[in-house]
Amino acid sequence: MSETPLDQMTLETLLAQIAAADLAYHRDDRPIMDDARYDALKREAERRGAVFMQVGAPVAAGFGKIRHAQPMLSLDNVFAPDEFSEFCARIRRFLGLDATVLQFVAEPKIDGLSISLTYQDQKFIRAATRGDGEEGEDVTENVRTLPDLPLRLPEDAPNFIEIRGEIYMARADFLALNATQARPFANPRNAAAGSLRQLDPRITASRKLSLFAYARGAASAPVAQTHFDYLATLRRWGFTVNPLAEPISETQAIDFQARIGALRPDLPYDIDGVVYKLDDLALQDRLGFAGRAPRWAVAWKFPAERAITRLEAIDIQVGRTGALTPRATLTPVNVGGVIVTHATLHNEDEIIRKDVRVGDMVEIQRAGDVIPQIVAVLSAQRPPDAEPFHFPDHCPICGSLAIRPQGEVVRRCTGGLSCPAQVVERLIHFCARPAFDIEGMGEKTVREFHALGWLNTVADIFTLPDLEAKIARLDGWGALSAAKLSAAIRARRRIPLARFIYALGIRRIGEANAKLLARHYGQFAVWRDAMIAAQMIGSDARLELGVISGIGPSIAEELVGFFAEPHNLALLATLDAQLNIEDEIGPADNTPLAGKTIVFTGTLETITRPEAKARAEEAGAKVTESVSKRTDYVVVGADAGSKATKAAALGIALLTEAEFRSLAGF
Repeated sequence: MSETPLDQMTLETLLAQIAAADLAYHRDDRPIMDDARYDALKREAERRGAVFMQVGAPVAAGFGKIRHAQPMLSLDNVFAPDEFSEFCARIRRFLGLDATVLQFVAEPKIDGLSISLTYQDQKFIRAATRGDGEEGEDVTENVRTLPDLPLRLPEDAPNFIEIRGEIYMARADFLALNATQARPFANPRNAAAGSLRQLDPRITASRKLSLFAYARGAASAPVAQTHFDYLATLRRWGFTVNPLAEPISETQAIDFQARIGALRPDLPYDIDGVVYKLDDLALQDRLGFAGRAPRWAVAWKFPAERAITRLEAIDIQVGRTGALTPRATLTPVNVGGVIVTHATLHNEDEIIRKDVRVGDMVEIQRAGDVIPQIVAVLSAQRPPDAEPFHFPDHCPICGSLAIRPQGEVVRRCTGGLSCPAQVVERLIHFCARPAFDIEGMGEKTVREFHALGWLNTVADIFTLPDLEAKIARLDGWGALSAAKLSAAIRARRRIPLARFIYALGIRRIGEANAKLLARHYGQFAVWRDAMIAAQMIGSDARLELGVISGIGPSIAEELVGFFAEPHNLALLATLDAQLNIEDEIGPADNTPLAGKTIVFTGTLETITRPEAKARAEEAGAKVTESVSKRTDYVVVGADAGSKATKAAALGIALLTEAEFRSLAGF
C-alpha cells in the first residue's frame, strides 16, 4: 500500500492517524499499520509539541468496564545507543545521582496484549485490558481459561495486588490456529487479542494463549525492593516470567540489545525490542511518571529498515502557522512491506546540510524521529545535471512573502488568515482529537465545507447544525450521517480549558503548554484577561506569565501577540458565547499544597530541583521561577539568595526543605 509521508501531514492528521491506530490495535485487534509507522507517527507528533496522556483506546462495546487501581501507561521509545544514554542521564539528573552507574532489568518486549490481573485476599477476582490506560475491558472469565494463570496466591501475598503482564500467542500456535480460520489473523498479536476478546469464554479456552507476568500495579503491601526480586516472587507465586529477563548495568545494555536481536528470529514468540526498567523500586517510585510514560523505563526498539531510491521532486507544504516544509517525492520503493513514495526533508538547512538534489539516489528509512526520512545522499551516483535546490521566499499557496526569523530554522508565510492553506489547517487543528475531538469533522470534511464557503473561522463550526439539511444532500452524506455530525458538534460545546487553549492553534502552544496555562490560570476569563493585561511590559500580568515554570520568553511573546490582534479577541468573544469552557481542576485538590504557588530557591539537600518540582505539582501546586505577590510559599535551600529576601519583604511564607516535604506528603 502507499503511505502518506509525515512531512505532508498536519499535527492534527498525525493525531487522527494515531487515534485510528489505537482503536484498531487496542480495541478492534485489527492493526491498520505496522509498529514502525505507529512509533514514528507518535515521535513526530511529540516533536511538534503533542503530549499523549491517554494510552490505548476507549473500551469497546460488549464488555464491562474496570477502572485500574493504578493507571496502565505506555513506554517511551529509544532507537539508538545515544538515545538510551540520554534516557539514563535524565534519570541521574532527576535523582541527583551524578556519575552513578544505573542498574536495570532488561526484558524482551513481547508483542501481545497487555493485561492487569487483580487479586483480593490472595484470590484472582478480575482481569482487565489496558483500554485507555485508566479504564479497561472486563475479560475476567476469558482470562480464567488461561492455563498459565494462578487462581490463588500464597498466604504471604498482599491482600490486594494488581499484577501486570502480556497475553500472547506463540508462533506455532498461531500457525495452527490460522490453518482453521476462514479469515486468518494477520499476526500472532492479532490472534491473541482476538481470542481473548471473545464474548464466549469457551472460544477463548479453545485457543492456545500464553501469559508472561512482568510488572506491578497497585498493592496493599510491598512485595520486593528490586524489580528482579519482584519477578522472582512472581515465579514463586506460580506465574510464568520470561526466562530471558536479566539484571544488567547500563553499560551492558548495548550488548544485551544485540544479543536479543540475534536471538529474535528463533524465539517462539514475537518481540519488537527490549524493555529496560530501573531495578530499584524505591527509585522507580521517586521518579514517577511524566505524562503517559514512566521516567524509570524505556523500550529500545530494533533498528529501522532502509532502502535506496531516486528523489524525483521537492515540494513545499504550508502548515497552519505558515511554516514552509519541504517534502521529497520518491520513485516508489518497498521498505519493510510498505510502498514509500515521499519522505520528509525537515527544513531548508537540512537540504543544504545533506546537499539533497532532485535526481539524487537517496537512502531512506522508516523509523526514528520521522518516517520516511532521507538518511543519506549517494553523491557518487548523482546525475551530472542535478542542481542545488533553492528554497522559495514566497508562499507557494497564496504568494505572500515567506520570511525566516532570526535564529529560527523555519521559513513562514506572512499571509496569515488570508492564506487558504493556513485557514484550512487551523480548522483541522481545532477539530482534531487533542483539541475539540469532533467526530466526523476530519480533514476531508473540513476541506469540503471550507470549499463550500461554510467554514471560514472556527466559530463557524458551531453553526453547522443549522446547515444539517444541506449537509445531508451532499454526495456521500445522508440524513443519518448529517444528524450524527450535528450531535457531535453540539456535544463539544462543553470543553475543558486546556483543550480549548490548545485548539486555538497559537504557535508554540502544544498540549503540554496548554495544560500548564490552564492549570495556572484555572478559568478562561482569568486567562484571557491576564493575557490582554500582559501586553504591557512590566505589568504584574506580564511578570506572572514570565515566571510560570515551562513558559519561556518565546512562548510568552506568542501568547501576547495572539491577544494583541483584534480579530483574535473577537473570535474568542464569539466562542465564549457559544461554548461552556470548563474550569481546570487540579490533580490533587485535597492536599495542603493544592492551588498554591511555590518558588524554590537555593540548593536542596535531600532531593533534586526537578524531583521537588514534580512532587509539588503532583500535590496540586503551581511552580514558578520568580517571587511575586501571588506566590504562596518559597522553599528555601542552602545558599538562598535574592528570592528569599524578596519573599521575606513581601511577607510570603518561607518553608524549609523538611517543611515542604511534609506538606507534599513524602
